[in-house]
Amino acid sequence: MKTFSPTPENIDRQWYVVDASDQVLGRLASRIAHRLRGKHKPEFAPHMDNGDFIVVVNCEKIRVTGNKLQKKVYYSHSGWVGGLKETTLEKKLAAKPEDVLRLAVRGMLPKNRLGRAMLKKLKIYVGAEHPHAAQEPKPLTFQN
Repeated sequence: MKTFSPTPENIDRQWYVVDASDQVLGRLASRIAHRLRGKHKPEFAPHMDNGDFIVVVNCEKIRVTGNKLQKKVYYSHSGWVGGLKETTLEKKLAAKPEDVLRLAVRGMLPKNRLGRAMLKKLKIYVGAEHPHAAQEPKPLTFQN
């Protein structure tokens, strides 16, 4: 018996829509990363991108546990001396809530060109509307 190794012709990508209202940030991000990577499929191969497309709506209604709204800090650096900027989760959720979820999922994907390709299949939107109705995404729910 030969070992099955998937080829690009074997990949069957589906579109799913996830409602992020009242979902915990880290748990939702890990489940989305699992789907983007394709680990839920029996033909998973770590060297290939065979995951699904995920559309996330209502990302502004995501919740966190504990004191993370005030204590969790995001850092960015301009490259110049003294160019370190700090932003709390509360400010980032108020300004760009889609970036919070994208950063959480990005940290759970491989840190190479394959991970960057997987992240491109993640579409995040504020509010309940999204422009991907033509792809007929199926609803995807996660149990807490």
